[in-house]
Amino acid sequence: MEMTFGHRLVSTERPAFVMGIVNATPDSFWQGSRGGAERAFELIEQGADIIDVGGESTRPGYSEVSAEEETARIIPVIREIRRRSGAVISVDTRKKSVMEAAFSEGADVMNDVSGLTDDPDAADFIAGKGLSVILMHRFSGSESERRTSSDIVGELNGWFSERIDFCRKKGIPEDRMILDPGIGFGKTFEENVTLMKDCGRLGGGKFPVLMALSRKRCIGTMTGRDVEERKSGTLAADLLCVLHGASIIRVHDVAETIDTLNVMRYIR
Repeated sequence: MEMTFGHRLVSTERPAFVMGIVNATPDSFWQGSRGGAERAFELIEQGADIIDVGGESTRPGYSEVSAEEETARIIPVIREIRRRSGAVISVDTRKKSVMEAAFSEGADVMNDVSGLTDDPDAADFIAGKGLSVILMHRFSGSESERRTSSDIVGELNGWFSERIDFCRKKGIPEDRMILDPGIGFGKTFEENVTLMKDCGRLGGGKFPVLMALSRKRCIGTMTGRDVEERKSGTLAADLLCVLHGASIIRVHDVAETIDTLNVMRYIR
């Protein structure tokens, strides 16, 4: 498998790329993901293809931080990764100014949980620098306010179609767009399960799909486990999503994920 991340053409013999999570925050929901450059290098050593660095938690009930604070948290991490490694660096942010600072230190991908809706001007910057973008979907407001269809895949595909067209008009090439259905972001358990089973249908199967399931509440619902005990359930869900069309999986537990993908490589 080959994919373009910014100006980097990256290949893997495994059936999906692995994105390791580094949260330079004090309040991310899984404590094991918190850290800085030292955590990033642990994940790179374990074989992560991409390191996703975030400076603002998006856990349920999170508190927003200023662009200045977010930048101050992530820049030392990105700078040190790029100084010592050629790994693909993704930045989990919604703010153009944070994207600009991250790019100046060597970031390749902008991972926007708002799908470039919170700061539309960010698309011009991404296009101008030739970066890749992850367009994540999220629902806001109450369930009753946002219900438009019983077909969650169709509903998301309508939204992705609009976002893809927006990016295309801004000059972002299609081979630099990645889709993320936003598991857990305002969706019911049943909707999350449907999106896992049908992730290959997102974007009409024409775009790489990222699945971020690691230790989330839906895994806890399936297994009856607390967050500390959801590793095995996450590994199973990730493998099934890859079988159903996911190209990238965003995880806390990189080494174990790579082991399972290596097994899948031989027997799927």
